[in-house]
Amino acid sequence: MENDDKPENAETQPKSIQDSSEELPHVPASADMMAPNPKLGDHKPGTDPHDHGLAHTMPVWMLLAVLGALMVLTFLTVSVTSFDLGSEGNLVVGMVIATVKAGLVVTFFMHLFWDKKFHLILFLTAVLFVILFLSMSITDRSEYQSGIDKYQVDTASAVK
Repeated sequence: MENDDKPENAETQPKSIQDSSEELPHVPASADMMAPNPKLGDHKPGTDPHDHGLAHTMPVWMLLAVLGALMVLTFLTVSVTSFDLGSEGNLVVGMVIATVKAGLVVTFFMHLFWDKKFHLILFLTAVLFVILFLSMSITDRSEYQSGIDKYQVDTASAVK
């Protein structure tokens, strides 16, 4: 009887509980404790908009469709360079195609389509600001075009 001062489940309790002099409250083991808690998610997968499960899988046909669209847009980007639309026209067409491609990647491959709508708003706001800044740069370039043309004429006449 040398272990009379230790609780009978001392081997299973952590060291911090073994040494404490406080009594632990007795919690009865009832069938109610083993029942599932409806607050913790007694719902079907996909019904809660915030529950994405472990992973979101896409059907193979959708992956191939997005891949095909990206390939077509890449081919379109390369083929549009053979047309002279002017410096601003080529830039605008290239940026529109690149924006559509980025939108496809973000929407489907980065699963923004199935994510919270707040994240979609953040992405669209970022795209809006990129368009705004690029349009400011394009209009600013046109302000200095006469100076650029004069410089090109001067350097061309100096070389001859």
